[in-house]
Amino acid sequence: MEYRGLGRSGMRVSEVGFGAWAIGGDAWGPVEDTDSVAAMGRALELGVDFIDTADVYGDGRSESLVARVIEGRRDEVVISTKGGLMGHHRDPEREPVYDRPEKVVEACEASLRRLGTDHVDAYFCHIWWDKHEETEAFMEAFELLKRDGKVRAAGVSTNDLDHIKHFDRDGGLDVVQLDYSILNREPEREVLPYLEERGIGVVVRGPLRMGLLTGKFSGTTTFPEGDVRAGWPEEPWFRDSLQKVERLRPLEDGRTLGQLALRYVLSHPAVSVAIPGAKTPAQAEANAAASVRPLLSEEDLRAIQDIAPL
Repeated sequence: MEYRGLGRSGMRVSEVGFGAWAIGGDAWGPVEDTDSVAAMGRALELGVDFIDTADVYGDGRSESLVARVIEGRRDEVVISTKGGLMGHHRDPEREPVYDRPEKVVEACEASLRRLGTDHVDAYFCHIWWDKHEETEAFMEAFELLKRDGKVRAAGVSTNDLDHIKHFDRDGGLDVVQLDYSILNREPEREVLPYLEERGIGVVVRGPLRMGLLTGKFSGTTTFPEGDVRAGWPEEPWFRDSLQKVERLRPLEDGRTLGQLALRYVLSHPAVSVAIPGAKTPAQAEANAAASVRPLLSEEDLRAIQDIAPL
């Protein structure tokens, strides 16, 4: 496993982390807690030391499972969680919900209790749109939480550059979590260059495009009711993505499609860590195996970018 600096936070993290959204419940298909704990444990054995979760994942279930895994080895793991969506209507046009720093602090403290720790290494605003009152409340709360030693690095989970700049107004933004993959290269235009220039850590979510880039889906794939992907097969973008994935297959060359996808996002110099999900130890092993050198050749990068152009 290779390790990188998490922006200007002073922390070093494994370049492949563990995204704990899927283990929070059945939103990504059925999952058993024993498998989830085993998957995280296997990831740690392979050198993964960055685990990302959120209070809203399974209404706290994901954080509670993370707590089981890190018990007795808290100092060996960099824990990242997010707040702001628990109990939120998620409508940018409606009134703000997290409009006071006290509400943010309460949400963070609830996460700390579920995680069984007195601090988190990274805490993100999970609200991806820029509602002025909420952004300001989070910024004030970040100062309080850092002062009290409950948060080491603070950031926002969004692809919106204006939202990022609001948080970075006074140069206090440590980390950003964003959606980036072969199938979503939009951050390469402006967001990643900005973050690289500012020395802000970058946590990449969705590097496997919610499983699409593993190559396990086809035109006949269906998802059960309640799965967040249930409507995908009817969407034009889904069919277009499947075509691109098929064109990527000749590039596998001894590596899986998923590893190819992870190595692509890790090839960008702004990226600190990618956080693919894993529901089984085997998936955790496949993800960790993406951390090799060289990541990709220039020829590989050009071929990928030709298949999935900006």
